[in-house]
Amino acid sequence: MNKWGIKGKILFLALMPAAAIALLLGVHFTSSRISDLEQSLENRGNAIVRQLAPASEYGVISGNHEILQNLTDAALREADVSAVSIYNISGTLLAESGTRVERQLSAENGKTHKIASVGSTNVLGFSAPVYQSEIKVDDLISDMPSDSKSADSIQPRKFIGKVEIELSLKNTIKRKNELLLETLFITLLGLVGSAMLAYRMSQGVTVPIYRLVDAVKKIGKGDLDVKVPEDSGGELKVLEQGINTMASRLKSSHVHMQEKILEATAKLSYQASHDMLTGLVNRREFECRLARALESAKSHGRTHVLCYLDLDQFKIVNDTCGHSGGDELLRQLTILLHAKVRERDTLARLGGDEFGVLLENCSLETARDIAEMLRQLVQDYRFVWNNKSFAVGVSSGLVVLNDESESVASVLSAADAACYAAKDRGRNCIHIYQPADSELLRRREEMQWVTRITRALEENRFMLYAQIIAPLCIQGEKSLHFEILLRMLDENETETILPMAFIPAAERYNMMKNIDRWVISNSFTVLSNVFENKPGGLINTYSINLSGASLGDEGFLEFITQQFEQKKVSPLNICFEITETAAILNLSVAAEFMRELKKLGCRFSLDDFGSGLSSFGYLKNLPVDYLKIDGAFVKDMADDPIDFAMVQSIHNIGHVMGLQTIAEFVESETVLKMLKVIGVDYAQGNWIGAPQPISKLYPSGVYLADTDLTHVNNPDTSGGYLSSQFN
Repeated sequence: MNKWGIKGKILFLALMPAAAIALLLGVHFTSSRISDLEQSLENRGNAIVRQLAPASEYGVISGNHEILQNLTDAALREADVSAVSIYNISGTLLAESGTRVERQLSAENGKTHKIASVGSTNVLGFSAPVYQSEIKVDDLISDMPSDSKSADSIQPRKFIGKVEIELSLKNTIKRKNELLLETLFITLLGLVGSAMLAYRMSQGVTVPIYRLVDAVKKIGKGDLDVKVPEDSGGELKVLEQGINTMASRLKSSHVHMQEKILEATAKLSYQASHDMLTGLVNRREFECRLARALESAKSHGRTHVLCYLDLDQFKIVNDTCGHSGGDELLRQLTILLHAKVRERDTLARLGGDEFGVLLENCSLETARDIAEMLRQLVQDYRFVWNNKSFAVGVSSGLVVLNDESESVASVLSAADAACYAAKDRGRNCIHIYQPADSELLRRREEMQWVTRITRALEENRFMLYAQIIAPLCIQGEKSLHFEILLRMLDENETETILPMAFIPAAERYNMMKNIDRWVISNSFTVLSNVFENKPGGLINTYSINLSGASLGDEGFLEFITQQFEQKKVSPLNICFEITETAAILNLSVAAEFMRELKKLGCRFSLDDFGSGLSSFGYLKNLPVDYLKIDGAFVKDMADDPIDFAMVQSIHNIGHVMGLQTIAEFVESETVLKMLKVIGVDYAQGNWIGAPQPISKLYPSGVYLADTDLTHVNNPDTSGGYLSSQFN
């Protein structure tokens, strides 16, 4: 029943009481009518037999069979009478009419009459005694009071016979059946009427509910235009009004939500294709438009030009005014540039301070004029922030898009290379890309190195080498000094690539921080194994190069400290080499970095000293331990007196400041002798010892730190001082 619908439940609840009541009434009515029929039949039988008995008295006494037969025939004609019999006192049958069913009936010696039972037959039997009445007439007492006379004249009656009748039950049974059928018919008619009434009542309840259910289903499927007729009463009307109100509000909310979704979608679409700071097309959308331009160039022979713009001196504005000032500069320049480009052209911000202009259906001459106009516009503009005025410029690279252009990536790469070429030419100028341009080829090669460097780091294809730094004028020096150098294995791991092939690209594209971290981590791993196998003893020095990018990295100092702790390497064994150029780019940052590590016990060497414009001016501000004289002066000092003087002056200033000097690029015995004459403390170069894989420094547990180096002052005519120590 729990699974029934509401209509079934309502019909069940309405019909069950009606059916029960109809059944009870039918049973009561039928049983009452049947009882009345039986009682009526019994009363009629008693009446007939009681009337026939006195009438038969004379015939029984006189033995007149004819009179008795007439009486029985007359009684037989009564309704339902099937047999009539008259007996004398001895039980002899005197008269009979109809077909009698044999039975034994008794009149109890004539004292009373009885009704016989039917038994298994379809008849009822009745019996009544026949009496003889004796009346005495006395003339003498005729004048007596009536009460006395009546009492004396009536004599006791005498039993002389009996009368029997049988009543057929066929009509009664038939009537009973008719009553049952009538009752059943009336009951069914009442049930049908009740069912119709219940159905009508259920319709009044279920139809509105079904409409409500259907409305809820439609709302659940998203059809919010549902309208339920509000023609019911009571609680159902409240529900109908509630559904309509809910649907109306849901529709209103849905419409509002759709508007919000469309608005958000449009906003997301705009954000996906536009730069949020400037409102210009972003790099992704620009590349899509660039792809369509390339397709039209190849399919229809059209010519387009890509102009790549990179602001000059933007970093000064950003550092001086903060990012908010830099952002405002970009917004103002965007307004200036956008006002000057053609309506059909696309101006986009490609990232940072880089912009791109796609000049569609434009010749190279026209594109150059537009680029020059934009360059002049930026040059003449003055940005004012906090009462400070800044001048900026823009370097531009132009690339022609025609049927020979390869892909979006190649075009953008060429434009970027052309832009960098413009910067290398002095900034604030225009460079037109030419496939055979050697400067652009070099730039593109550097960009290709970015991918190769990234893969080499991921595949761990960098290698550590070491080159000895030999003491020249230090008596009794037992410890050794090595510079750890970097090499790269090619993709096939068959060729070793020198650092000058990939370091310029790594510096230009900000990859040196990752390389420096790799070198420090792996160098410390190697050195930790050395210290574990050879504890105590002499303290060798291992120089590790650091780039200027790492000096400005806020987390780099913490990284080095963690490496010392994790790898169990003593800072006393480590000397960091920093180039003069990297140090002077941010002198205060470099000095602070060096001071923090010197607190741990590290030493510092200033590499390529002398290459700067004001080396001696800032040297006193840097806490270095070694001056590494620029090899450009050392390698030619035997032939160039100016180079000799530079080496000598650097050495003298270094000693005055209490620093030790190292000469690099020592490639001949003559140079070595001159360095000893000057008094340079250390020498490094292929004449001393070529770089070797760091693993060869400690073959079979034999440590160079245990080697006597006093023979360094006695050159071997074979051309090398310590070459045998690496083999």
